Amino acid sequence: MSEPVRPGTPRVASLARRPAFWVVIALLAAGAVRIAQITALFMESFPIATITAILLFGLLAVPFWVFLDELDFLEREPPSLRILALAWGGLVATSVSIPGSTALDNLIAKLSSPDLAAEWGAALAGPTVEEIAKTLGVVAIVLIARAQVNSVLDGIVYGALVGLGFQIVEDVVFAIGAVQQAGAGDRVQPVITTFLVRGILAGVWSHTLFGALAGAGIGYLVVHRDRTRARRITVAALALLAAWASHSLWNSPLFRESLGDSAVGLLAVLLVKGLPPLLLVLYLVRRAHDREAAYYVAMLATVRDPDLITEGELRVLGWHSRRGAARRHAAASAGHRARAAVRRLQRAQAGLAVELSRAGADVPHDAAEARAAEVRRHRVALAALGHPEAVEGARSWRHTASTIATAVVAIAVLWVTLSALGGG
Repeated sequence: MSEPVRPGTPRVASLARRPAFWVVIALLAAGAVRIAQITALFMESFPIATITAILLFGLLAVPFWVFLDELDFLEREPPSLRILALAWGGLVATSVSIPGSTALDNLIAKLSSPDLAAEWGAALAGPTVEEIAKTLGVVAIVLIARAQVNSVLDGIVYGALVGLGFQIVEDVVFAIGAVQQAGAGDRVQPVITTFLVRGILAGVWSHTLFGALAGAGIGYLVVHRDRTRARRITVAALALLAAWASHSLWNSPLFRESLGDSAVGLLAVLLVKGLPPLLLVLYLVRRAHDREAAYYVAMLATVRDPDLITEGELRVLGWHSRRGAARRHAAASAGHRARAAVRRLQRAQAGLAVELSRAGADVPHDAAEARAAEVRRHRVALAALGHPEAVEGARSWRHTASTIATAVVAIAVLWVTLSALGGG
């Protein structure tokens, strides 16, 4: 059975020595110029609407970034590469997709009929150009820092970040397009409507989701070198096809008329089109994350030093929900400083696990020793706050109540939004 992780020693600082890095930088620069030109045109005609759109969709990106940051907790990707992935989606993929989708849409109209292009162009042209352009962003990461993509989860994270960058910029473009179409001047109402539709309703199963699907395939292609090349390429192609199919289904006219335009009908369309790919990505994320977590926790289990990690902490570190529970328990028993101290300890323990995987758990080296010393420092700081161990506490009624309240508020917001947009 193959390992879920292929540890490596990434040398992000030496990226400038690789020709592929400068090709990527040139593409990013060209994309930045194009997006800056489009933004300048928007600002000239609709400055208030443009600023509002940028702020709204920029804020919407925050929870996605936080989720991906926590998902990437154990073997963290360098900030420079994460920003590069985000920038590729927002600058390169969008710059290519805007004219590319239009050209392919026109080609569909010429080869078939204008009616087919009007009805199905968004479902055929858009996904074809956009998913290829976004997936090339993950390929670019592999070309310039292959050692950094050492698990399927890494491919998912980079793919999702590319999709997130694309989603932000495309949504801003759509929002200003809605302002232009309304013909009422520099108004924010069309921006808010677009934010509700493309941000709140469609945001969960949009480009971030499609990018994660395709990124999982690239991660498999890079990591599982014990499999045949044909199999790895096939899996990567199937992942890209799944991203394309999910995107195409979302853009297609299917179910729009048959399910009606009421709040219930809109919700049904969202679930029918968005839920299958969402469940697939959640399954892939859970599988990849659990395998990576088990690998790194097993590395720490060989340490057998309670100053570095205890048995209770081993049961907590590999899983997001348990890490969060340990932080909440620290805050409840010793205050918010203890919560921050637990998070720092968990970060240091994760870093130690990664260094041990690179050197071999029984072969200490300078980086692992430095991480071990960092863990001990955070252990002392946590113990000084009267909370010596980063473990879960008993689930309190307050946490259960807050979870239920959050779910109720989310459902209420969704229902009000659907009712406003569906007119019923």
